[in-house]
Amino acid sequence: MAHDVIGSQSREPSAGASVIWWRNPAIRGLIAQLLVLGAVVGLGYYLVSNLLVNLEERRIRTGFGFLQQQAGFAIGESMIPFAPTDSYGRAFIAGLLNTLKVAFIGIVLATLLGIVMGISRLSTNWLVAKLASVYVEVTRNIPLLLQLFFWYTVITQLLPAVRDALEIVPGVVLSKSGLQFPAVIYEPALLPIIIVFALSVVAAFVYRSWMYKRQRETGREPKLLLPMLGIIVLPALALHLAMGMPGELDVPQFATFNYRGGSSVTPEFLALLIGLSFYTGGFIAEIVRSGILGVPWGQSEASAALGLRRGLQLRLIILPQALRIIIPPTTSNYLNLTKNSSLAVAIGYPDLVSIGNTTLNQTGQALEAIAIMMAVYLTISLLISAYMNWYNRRIALVER
Repeated sequence: MAHDVIGSQSREPSAGASVIWWRNPAIRGLIAQLLVLGAVVGLGYYLVSNLLVNLEERRIRTGFGFLQQQAGFAIGESMIPFAPTDSYGRAFIAGLLNTLKVAFIGIVLATLLGIVMGISRLSTNWLVAKLASVYVEVTRNIPLLLQLFFWYTVITQLLPAVRDALEIVPGVVLSKSGLQFPAVIYEPALLPIIIVFALSVVAAFVYRSWMYKRQRETGREPKLLLPMLGIIVLPALALHLAMGMPGELDVPQFATFNYRGGSSVTPEFLALLIGLSFYTGGFIAEIVRSGILGVPWGQSEASAALGLRRGLQLRLIILPQALRIIIPPTTSNYLNLTKNSSLAVAIGYPDLVSIGNTTLNQTGQALEAIAIMMAVYLTISLLISAYMNWYNRRIALVER
């Protein structure tokens, strides 16, 4: 028996004995990753090679030289001057700016609408809560494309003609041709005022950070609204008055058939902006509601015991904690809104996809045009994700 024990012990590997390499989990994992990487690279090489061979056999031009060629088409709405004699590259830039404009304004409006409707769904007022619920259920359960068609039809068919346009406020009119509003005529004398205004905005945020630092030190809630408005408005206003009030306000005036002067947005832009904002706002409203409900009820009871009104409870106690739940899914909705703006082609708004499709049809270089559009949307999405992830880390509650 002792002999058997000694023999079994002699057959066990010593502590310093080396393990056979193919039994090492780390080495096996590295080999598996290398094999997968090699397969992906090989597949990519095969696809690219096959694509180049097919393009050469069919004598299809490749490259991005077409971006320097004359476009030959007009753009109905552009943030930069554009004429048919300009290049395809400038056309892509105009489309990109149009996409960024509707995406940025849409994100702001959808966020405000989502916050208001999300809080309204939790209101103790029966009518307010039910109206908010109807809004959320309707906007979330109707396809976005149908909503865009609906709003475009409302604007172009149900609004009055230009001659009978609705005057929302003096100088701002709404009709089938879009929204006209006053615009400031730029003059070189306005540059110092613009610079002072920009510096005032920076100073206001510095003041805000300083007051929050004092709040952490003293526990006293700072008064921010009026001081920040004063810091932003008063210096630029004083300089504007001291310089003799340079600049003029160009107010739209009705001419023979249409309004002239001022600035305007087209019915296509209005329909796309309203559709995107209402649709995405419905999803953000549910996110806000769930975020508020995710905060323990004891927080509301404790803040009420301190004598805080409901508005202060939401602003100071509930929403700061709910942001941990709200921010991640809201980021996805911001990305969806930006990508959904590509549906603008259905109602004729000249966004990036619309101009890309026109370029594709005229030049025949589908691969390059699609690659540009994909790269642009990928870049925008990554930038939005990076900013929202940074903001999420910044507001995260750190346990000490």
